[in-house]
Amino acid sequence: MPTALVTGASGFTGRYMIHALQELGYKVVGLGHGVTAADETLVCDLTDAAAVKAAVLQAKPDWVVHLAAVSFVGHVDQEAFYRVNVFGTLNLLEALASLAAPPARVLIASSANIYGTPCVEVIDEQVCPAPVNHYACSKLAMEHMVATWFERLPIVIARPFNYTGPGQDERFLIPKIIGHFARKATQIELGNLEVSRDITDVRDVVKAYLALLDSPAQSCRVNICSGQATALRSVLDMMEKIAGYPIEVQVNPAFVRANEIPILRGDNSLLQQLVGTVPGIPLEQTLLDTYRASVGF
Repeated sequence: MPTALVTGASGFTGRYMIHALQELGYKVVGLGHGVTAADETLVCDLTDAAAVKAAVLQAKPDWVVHLAAVSFVGHVDQEAFYRVNVFGTLNLLEALASLAAPPARVLIASSANIYGTPCVEVIDEQVCPAPVNHYACSKLAMEHMVATWFERLPIVIARPFNYTGPGQDERFLIPKIIGHFARKATQIELGNLEVSRDITDVRDVVKAYLALLDSPAQSCRVNICSGQATALRSVLDMMEKIAGYPIEVQVNPAFVRANEIPILRGDNSLLQQLVGTVPGIPLEQTLLDTYRASVGF
């Protein structure tokens, strides 16, 4: 039985990734904190190089899916973005390269936030990154560091745009909105309503990750996106139809981020070229599935 190592195993994406890998016949070793669905879970702090090396030596993975990151843009500890996202990733790569038999495939999850606010309607991988917050800066720094390992490990870097689905924490925008409807709240406080995002279902993101791992793609960066941008107001309209009632929206200036990116829409042509498939679950279905999971349907 081949072995897959998944970092961030207790996180939102990690839970879906573990299940998908197990369905493919992989023994999954998860690095994470708390309960995971992995066949074996190793509690490991990515910023502890010795602990990471010991965990990797114990797992001896054939595939590696590196999902662990500080990902909430509003995280209060700004330095943590760099400690975990950059140096934690470096510790992982050094440990993998030290194995007598390095993994056959390594996928590193970055973020489309690295693009910032480019003056183009559709963002492909050739757009010059211009991050506008510490999360995005740390992810771009991570990508540059990872690229120095391209000749030593079979790496592909994934740049997912916004994605969501059942089980995502309500600190993030879409589950926050769905959670309010699930609780039959009459009001919701939001930030800038004039933003549009390319939103993918987490299940499609996992499929894309697996397809890249199963492809010959390496030493490259690949957008993971739907290719469509949806306005926040449209998301609210969809949820009002799903829940069957309107909600009063109050704009809270405290929720309006400095350097807010107005529109993020990706080009998934390279993904389709590499693996022959792109995300296809409609946003309405994702919202409905997440709403039903929230109300216990």
